[in-house]
Amino acid sequence: MDRVGTSEFLIQQYLDNNAFTQLIGLDFTLIEPGEVNYRLVIDSRHLATPGFLHGGVVTTMLDATMGAGAMSLVAGEWKVVTTIEMQVNFLKPAFVGNTIQAQSEVLRKGKGVIFMKATLRNEDNGILAVANGSFYPLDAGKAGYVLN
Repeated sequence: MDRVGTSEFLIQQYLDNNAFTQLIGLDFTLIEPGEVNYRLVIDSRHLATPGFLHGGVVTTMLDATMGAGAMSLVAGEWKVVTTIEMQVNFLKPAFVGNTIQAQSEVLRKGKGVIFMKATLRNEDNGILAVANGSFYPLDAGKAGYVLN
């Protein structure tokens, strides 16, 4: 399997086995290595208070977006990533019925750590939250992924 095939194979396993992102209804798109997008239409299960999106959903979207973006950089080497740390800045609320999208950006790919950024926007392109995070690449087989 070539590098592109390996990358697609591991990313598909990640998507198929990520029960939490499936549970909350995130829709994934790979734009290019390092740049991914998750989309969500907010409904009542995503709320913290009447009408307002829960901060845990925001954090999940940003973490998943940065993690999948980082993974897309190293999956061709049979590697996946785990979050080391992340910081979230909540800027605006989102509401039931809104469609929101998080997109990742590579800040720096070091030898042992990948630094990522993600921005969460509403349908008017308004910024709702931003996050920075660092991700550690590890062997996909040791992380439980099937390698054939």
